[in-house]
Amino acid sequence: MPAKPNFVYIFCDDLGWGDVSCLNSESKIQTPNIDRLATSGMSFTDAHTGSAVCTPSRYTLLTGRYCWRTELKDGVGGGYSPPLITPDRLTVAEMLKQNGYRTACIGKWHVGFDWQLKDEFGDDAMPRHLCREETRFDDMVDFAKPILNGPTDVGFDYYFGISASLDMSPYVFIENDRATDIPCEIVPRGTTPEARAREGIGAKGWRHEDVLPALRDKSIRFIKQEAAAGNPFFLYLPVNGPHTPVVPNAEWIGKSGAGLYGDFVMEIDDVVGQIVATLEEAGVRDNTMVVFSSDNGPETLTARYRESYGHYSAWKFRGMKRDNWEGGHRVPFVVSWPAAVTAGSTCERFVELVDFMATVAEIVDADVPETAAEDSRSILPLLEGDFSSDCRPFAIHHSCNGQWAIRRGKYKLLLHSGSGGNRSECPENNDPVQLYDLEADLFETTNIYADHPDIVRELRELCLSCIKDGRSTPGQPLDNDPNGEWRQLEALLRLEV
Repeated sequence: MPAKPNFVYIFCDDLGWGDVSCLNSESKIQTPNIDRLATSGMSFTDAHTGSAVCTPSRYTLLTGRYCWRTELKDGVGGGYSPPLITPDRLTVAEMLKQNGYRTACIGKWHVGFDWQLKDEFGDDAMPRHLCREETRFDDMVDFAKPILNGPTDVGFDYYFGISASLDMSPYVFIENDRATDIPCEIVPRGTTPEARAREGIGAKGWRHEDVLPALRDKSIRFIKQEAAAGNPFFLYLPVNGPHTPVVPNAEWIGKSGAGLYGDFVMEIDDVVGQIVATLEEAGVRDNTMVVFSSDNGPETLTARYRESYGHYSAWKFRGMKRDNWEGGHRVPFVVSWPAAVTAGSTCERFVELVDFMATVAEIVDADVPETAAEDSRSILPLLEGDFSSDCRPFAIHHSCNGQWAIRRGKYKLLLHSGSGGNRSECPENNDPVQLYDLEADLFETTNIYADHPDIVRELRELCLSCIKDGRSTPGQPLDNDPNGEWRQLEALLRLEV
C-alpha cells in the first residue's frame, strides 16, 4: 500500500442519491466531475450516513462515534450552538495530525463553537442547549473576541468557513478562531422555498452566493501550499450546498434541467472538478484519496421537482432528509485513490460514513485507543477489492426526531411508527415498528414485522445492547454522554414487540 496518502473529503449538504448522474441515469442534473471521480475510483451503491440530518452526521464522520451518544439526542445545532466534540475526544483530524499530517477544515462546521459574549452579559446568559432559532444571541456575542473550542481545537491546523448551515446566523466567515468581519447588517429572511434562510446578523455586504467560491479558493490554496511543501495533508471540505438557501452564481443559472437546485448542484460539481485538477497540477493526485459524499438525503423541497422537472433527488427510495427510510440516509459515496483503488469499480456492500476514521487509521497505521472511534469499522478490504469481506455486519440509523432503525443483512427494522422525521400520511403510522426485507423490497413498501416476530425482537435487542454498551464495535463497554432525560430511549425500552 502506498505510504502516507493525502486525504480530501468533499462533503455535500443535503445532496440526494438521485442527484448524481453516475448513480441515477435519469437525473436531470449532469455531474460530469463527480462521474469522472467515480470512473477513476470506486462507487458505493449502499452507503449510509450516521444520521438523517446535518449536525449528527458531521460529528459521526469526524469522530467515528454515533452522535446520539452525545448530549444531542435529536435535531441539529444552530449557528451559536456549543461544541459537541469534547476536548478529550479523538477526531480523525487529530489522529492524522499526530501522524505527521497537515490538516484543514474549509467549509460548514456545524458541530458547535464556544462564542464569547459582550462584557455586559454574564457567562450564564448563553444556555448550553440552543434552539437553532435563537437569533436573539446576534446582539449578545462579541465578534471581536476569539471563538473558542472550534475546529483548530480538535485537530485541524487551519479552519475557514461558516459556523452552521447557510440559513442560520451569524452570516460571517470564520478563520481559525476569529470572525473575519464584525457583523453589522441584518441579512433578510429568504422568501421562497429555494431562498429559505433565517433573518439574522451578517458581515457588511454579505452575499450567500459568495460562500461556495470562497471555500473553493481557500481549498485550492491549501492544497497547493501543502503539496509544494511536501507535506501529507488532510482536507475536509464540507460545502454549503445544495442546502438552502439554494444560491447558484449567475453563470450557472439555467445550466441544469432541474431549476435553481439543479444549477447549484452543477456548480458544486464544478468545484469537485477544480479540486481534482489542483491535485493533478500539484503532482499529488495519484496518492491522494478523494472521498465524495453527502451528510444526509435531499431536502423535502425537492419533492416538487418530480412533477416540475421529472427529477427525483432521492431516486426511487422512500423518504427524504430527516427520515429513517432509505431516502433519508442512503447517499452518494465515491472513493478515488488511483494508487490503490481500482478505477471504475463498484461496491454494493453495505457501509456507513462512520467507518472513515477506522479506515484511515488502518491506512496510516495509526493507533486508536479503545475509547475512540467506538462505532467505526475499516472498509479498507472493500477498497482493495475484497468484496467478500463483511466489514459492517450491522449498523444503526438515526432520524431527526432521535428515533432508531437497525440494519443487519437484508433486514432493516425501524423501531418506531412513521418516518421518524418528516410528517407523512402512511399506513405505517399505525404500526409500532417496521420491518423491511431490502433484498426483496428495496423501496420499503411492505411492512413485514408481524410475519417475523423473532427477527424484530432480535434486532431490537441488538440495538439496545449497542446503546447500553456505549459502542457497536468489539471492546470494553463505554459510557454515553449524560444528558438527563433521554425520552427516545425510554420509549424504546417501553416498546412491546
